Amino acid sequence: MMLLKLAYEGEMNLIEDIQNMRQNFKTKNIILGISESIEGNTHFIKILCEDNDYSDNLQKMVYLYISNILYKIIVDYFRKREMYEVLTDTYFFLKHDEILNIEDKSMKVLMGEISTMDETYVFCMNRINSIIEKIKCCIEEKKEININGFITFRMKDLIYDLESVVDKIVEKYMIEKEYNEFIKLLKYFVDIQESKILEVNIIIDIAGNYKIQDTYGNDIFHDFVSDLTEGKFSGIANIEDIIISGLITNSPRKIIIHGKDNCKNIEVLETIKNVFTDRVTFCSKCKYCCTHEIKI
Repeated sequence: MMLLKLAYEGEMNLIEDIQNMRQNFKTKNIILGISESIEGNTHFIKILCEDNDYSDNLQKMVYLYISNILYKIIVDYFRKREMYEVLTDTYFFLKHDEILNIEDKSMKVLMGEISTMDETYVFCMNRINSIIEKIKCCIEEKKEININGFITFRMKDLIYDLESVVDKIVEKYMIEKEYNEFIKLLKYFVDIQESKILEVNIIIDIAGNYKIQDTYGNDIFHDFVSDLTEGKFSGIANIEDIIISGLITNSPRKIIIHGKDNCKNIEVLETIKNVFTDRVTFCSKCKYCCTHEIKI
């Protein structure tokens, strides 16, 4: 029984992926047949199964597998014909090497080669799944698909999702770029000024509360507040802002962070580490760390 018929013209990297699909089904004791033929300039591929093996579930699995294969072809088409133009037209203010960098990052995301579980990844995966679902719906209509025709007449329905992924990658790139430039500026400010404090201990208890002490155990958090607001702290800034501002203002020679695993805002620790680099150490065995499981 025929499950699906594919038609295409020109060179397309289909056969290897389809053979891999066939092998994958074979491991599940499902034997698929692959029939290839050429009429004029058109290649035909039929995917078949034994009548006894047929089920609606098998057909849906094949459709989904083929939809993922066709998705890769569409992404490759988008990269060759559309992506660079989209980037240069929309983000003309970026340098050429930045465009190429974003193009590379976008392709890795579109091809599923990056699996970092963050907001950007989740957004992109939703768009990718939307594209695959649209391909699958087209296959289900007639149980066959002309790939060239699909690209010609249905590509416009997929462009929005593809461009949305690229836009999201650019957005993340710009945020990271601005952050790195900000960190560079803070590092420069820290490096050119004289240290006002020898050592600062940042103690984080099990509840995520902070305590700031100098090398003698004196609480210096209120000094940080005074430095930030000249004694007129109104509670607008959050505690992480006050800590970072106090560290930058006093430029300590050494920063020891205790109870790192208790921190609920890991970004603040990364910022401190990025700005103060080798001045920062993380401790887990001193007297502060032995008591950090008690609320401050």
